[in-house]
Amino acid sequence: MNNQPVLVTGASGFVGSAVARVLLEAGYSVRALVRATSPRFHLADLDIEYALGDFRDAHSVRRAMAGVQYVFHVAADYRLWSRDRNEIYTNNVVGTRTVMEAALAEGVERIVYTSSVATLALAIGGEPSDETHPLDEVKAIGVYKRSKVAAERLVETMIAERNLPAVIVNPSTPIGPRDVKPTPTGRIIVEAARGRMPGYVDTGLNLVHVDDVAQGHLAALRHGRIGERYILGGQNVRLADMLADIARLTGRRPPRLRIPRRAIFPFAFGAEAVARFTGREPFATMDGLRMSKYHMFFTAAKAEHELGITPRPYTQALEDAIAWFRDARYLTR
Repeated sequence: MNNQPVLVTGASGFVGSAVARVLLEAGYSVRALVRATSPRFHLADLDIEYALGDFRDAHSVRRAMAGVQYVFHVAADYRLWSRDRNEIYTNNVVGTRTVMEAALAEGVERIVYTSSVATLALAIGGEPSDETHPLDEVKAIGVYKRSKVAAERLVETMIAERNLPAVIVNPSTPIGPRDVKPTPTGRIIVEAARGRMPGYVDTGLNLVHVDDVAQGHLAALRHGRIGERYILGGQNVRLADMLADIARLTGRRPPRLRIPRRAIFPFAFGAEAVARFTGREPFATMDGLRMSKYHMFFTAAKAEHELGITPRPYTQALEDAIAWFRDARYLTR
């Protein structure tokens, strides 16, 4: 049992809530930095100390970090669209800088910074990419990816120049229970489970159970090397196969129609135009379509070797996600 609090930013979010649970199970005392308006129904059964604030606000971050030994900076603005595109960039870059500055000021012993495989370039020839392929910010597709690249480079600079005691983890595409928002991938699972995905584009993702991502965070705290990055990934899966598995698990017919990407751009353009009035993130976005041109495949071999983690089959993550969406009434069947 470690009674000194561990701070988790973004603990009300998808990955953050999984990290909080893993830390509690490992015997740590968890303090969560959350907004007053953040949903917490999925945390109701946890013995968590809440610190109200915002990861972009230096005063609330410093208050939350007082007396803390370790920090898990999980909070991020994970959206592919916003009315104000600069908002996503500012949230992720300024928020990361605020948390890292506070950690230095408070003398935190170790930080696990949650980045993303969005900061990594894809390998040439379609092979799974790894940690040796950092992405140049100017080549990143969309504001979300650019923001995560900029934030990770900021952390790397602070490690090199100011001895920031941080380990970087790069989750691939987590799926599973407690996807409250839900994330863009969670929305695909919900819509496919409802039978609203008549077709698919030729793309692919690396899918991993969110609880395995959380275990990877704990392993990074205990075994990760300062300044290193570790991909926390699972299986490389084509979208068509993912949708077929969702159909099998929900008793529906899998979509058979492969849709040319260019045919969806007018729909995405129109969806974004409507979203500017409604404020609701559209299901299809221009940036999302541009990303889907590629098979975003990665390998977690380094994390498996150095951190000692073994991800479960991604179909178990799909099963857990669908079960949770049903229990939470996102799905009616």
